[in-house]
Amino acid sequence: MALLAQLYLAKWLLLAVVALVYGVRKYRMYMRLRAFKGPFSTGWSEVWHICAIASLHSHLWYEDVCKRYGTIARVGPNDLVTTSLELLTHMSSVRSPYTKAAWYYRASRFESGKDHIFSTVDEEHHARRRQQMAAGYSGKENFAIECTIDGCVQELIDLIRTKYLSTEKRSLPMDFARKIQYLALDVISLIGFGQAFGDLKADADVDSYIQSAEEGLSLLNYTAAIGIMPYMQWPLLARLTGPSEKDTGGHGKMMAKARCLIDERLTQPTDKRSDMLASFIRHGLTRDDLFTEAMLQILAGSDTTATAIRGTMLCIMSHPRVHNKLQAEIDAAVTSGTASAASDIISEASANKLEYLQAVIREGLRVHPPVTDVAPKVVPKGGDKVIIDGEHIYLPGNTNIGFCVVGLNRNKKIFGDDVDQFRPERWLVEDQGRLTAMKRVTDLLFGSGRYQCLGKPIAWMEINKTIFELLRHFDWALAFPEKPWISKNYMGIFVQEEMWVQVTERSV
Repeated sequence: MALLAQLYLAKWLLLAVVALVYGVRKYRMYMRLRAFKGPFSTGWSEVWHICAIASLHSHLWYEDVCKRYGTIARVGPNDLVTTSLELLTHMSSVRSPYTKAAWYYRASRFESGKDHIFSTVDEEHHARRRQQMAAGYSGKENFAIECTIDGCVQELIDLIRTKYLSTEKRSLPMDFARKIQYLALDVISLIGFGQAFGDLKADADVDSYIQSAEEGLSLLNYTAAIGIMPYMQWPLLARLTGPSEKDTGGHGKMMAKARCLIDERLTQPTDKRSDMLASFIRHGLTRDDLFTEAMLQILAGSDTTATAIRGTMLCIMSHPRVHNKLQAEIDAAVTSGTASAASDIISEASANKLEYLQAVIREGLRVHPPVTDVAPKVVPKGGDKVIIDGEHIYLPGNTNIGFCVVGLNRNKKIFGDDVDQFRPERWLVEDQGRLTAMKRVTDLLFGSGRYQCLGKPIAWMEINKTIFELLRHFDWALAFPEKPWISKNYMGIFVQEEMWVQVTERSV
C-alpha cells in the first residue's frame, strides 16, 4: 500500500512539474515580445492567428490588428506583422541576414521533401535557383512572351464577342472571374511550356484543374492554420492524401501532363526553343526541379494575375467616371496612333505611355492587392535593431515578421486621407517624392530585393494589355452589383468566382 501511495504521489508530482515547465515556457514566450501589442491571447496562444487564417479573410484581420496596435503588431507567441515599408524592404534586401520562415514557405510544396523557388528556405539554394531561372522569365531567352500574350488576349476578346455579348433586348451575364482564369492559365502554359491548356478555346475548365486547385488551396489553408501541414507532407501520408499522377482529372492529371511534357522535352535539343522550359533546361535544372517549378508557375502565374485583373475591373465597373475617362484615353491613343489599330493588341511599350491606364492599374492593385501572403521572415540570431517612424526598436532573434499588405496599401501618410476610396488620380501628382513612395508600396506586392517575383514583367504586361483591350472593345457593368463576386483568401491567394457581368459592344 505504501508503494501505491508513493506512485500516486509521484503521478501528481510529475503533472505538477509538467505544468510548471509548460507555464514557464509560455511565460518566456510572452516576455520575448512583450514590447509589441496585439489581441488578447496572442502572447501565449496561436488561437487568434488560426482564426484569422481560417476566416478566409486574413488580409482584413491583419489590417485591423495593425490599425489597433500599431506599425508592428503581435499575432502569435512568436509572430508579428508589420506595415512598415522600411522594415519590409530591409528584411528582403540582398545582403539581409533575415531568412524565410519554414512554417509558411514549406507549406507550399507540391511534393514531399521537394522544394521549388518559393518554398525553399535555404538562402544559397534560393539565390542559385533564381540565377538559373531569371533569363527564362525576363525574356532574354523567351522572345515570344509578348506575342504569346497578344494571342491569348485576342482569343478572350473573340470568345466574349461570339458568346457573351448583351444587347438592349437581351441580357447575357458572363462569369468574368472564370473567363479571366482561363486567360491566365492559357498564357502561363504557353509561355512556360509552349503549349496552352486550351481553356479559352474550350470555354471550360479543361481537366477540372481550376476546381482541384481551389480544393487544394482550401486544404492547404486549414492544415497550415492549425499547424499540421508538416505532418501532411510525410511521404506515406502525402501519397495517401495528395493528388496522384494516375488521376483522370484535376491536379493529378495536370501533374502527369507536366511530367510527360518535361520528359519529352528533355530528349530534344533546346537551341531552337525560346520558352521558359527550354531556358530552364539550358541552365541546368534537373527533371525534378523542372517539375516543381512548372507546377509553381501554373499556380503563382495564373491565380495572382487573374486576381489583379478581376480586382481592377471591379473597381472600373463600380466607378462610371473612371470607366468613361479611361475609355476616352484609349480612344485618343488609337486616334493619335499611340496605340495600334483595333485589329492588333496594344504593345507593352505603348500601354506604358498611357498615364491614366497606369494610374488605374496601380490604384486597382492598391485597393485590391492580387496577393496578400504575409511571407514571414525570421529575425537573425542575436536580434536586430531598426528605426521605424523615428523610434528605435529591438527585434528579438528567431521572431517571425510578416507583411500586412492591406494595412500598408492604405497608409494615409503615403496615400492620403481617402485611402479607402478608388481614385486613380492620386497617381497623377507632380510631387515625385510622394509618387516614388506610392510606387514602392505597390511594387512590394511582387516582393523586393532577393525575393522579388521573377514573373513580375509578365504579369504587368498581361494586366496592361488585358485592361486596355477589354475597355477598347466593350462597355462593362456588374450584373448583380449588390453581390459583385464571391471572394475567399487562402493563405494570401484569392479564389474568386461568380463575378457576373454584362458586356456590350462599344460603338466607337
